[in-house]
Amino acid sequence: MTNKPPERRLTGIVILHGFTANLESVRELFGPLGRFDLKLATPLLRGHGADSPERLRGVTWQEWLDDAGRALEALTGVDGKAVVLGHSMGALLALQLAARRPELVDSLILATPPIRLTSPLGPGRPLHFLAPLVSRFVDRWGMEAKFADPGNAIIAEQYEWAPTKTILSMFDLLEDTMRIAGRVRLPALILQARHESIVRPESAEILSRILATPPAARSIVWFDKTDHQIFCDCERKAAVEAAVKFVASRINSKPHNP
Repeated sequence: MTNKPPERRLTGIVILHGFTANLESVRELFGPLGRFDLKLATPLLRGHGADSPERLRGVTWQEWLDDAGRALEALTGVDGKAVVLGHSMGALLALQLAARRPELVDSLILATPPIRLTSPLGPGRPLHFLAPLVSRFVDRWGMEAKFADPGNAIIAEQYEWAPTKTILSMFDLLEDTMRIAGRVRLPALILQARHESIVRPESAEILSRILATPPAARSIVWFDKTDHQIFCDCERKAAVEAAVKFVASRINSKPHNP
């Protein structure tokens, strides 16, 4: 007779930052989400948070996924589940975890998921086929952070550029995530800006259509003013409140297998 594994319950929240960013870009979440009776995991992804973007050179998306996966496993232990919240590239990693380790993930908060980038070189965009060629001649790419209202924003320091080949690895992450996102059946909240400089707004609707999550368990909250750094810019309070409300709903929901 085999022993059944313990039934998993919601015990924590994993927060994943974006590409070239660091924990300052998501720090506004820590206090409000920390008020729940849940553990928080906030991993600093490989190559990030250093004095120079040179630390990103040679880092691949599989290493970022490994960092996120280790944080998820340590947080959930033998009987836990986590809400996984990811901003930008962190949202892609959250989807990867949900597809690969669904038993450890309760639900998802996907903030400005970069399904379609404003850059014409991004996956799914008209000049993406040129991206490998560009990387042969351009060693680094500018990554300026923009804010809709700099006077009413928390200007979190982040890298001003990134190695072009590391950007290509992030593109690979996006393409791989699009391939497996249809496996995800978990409750999901998407936070999307209508007018921003990095991600095209149709990203939210594209992703919502791809997910296998039942319609009643997935939703999009739109923001009309903020730029890409949704937890730092002028609508950060509303973005944090949306995340808090979603986590509260997950705590109050009955255990189920979607």
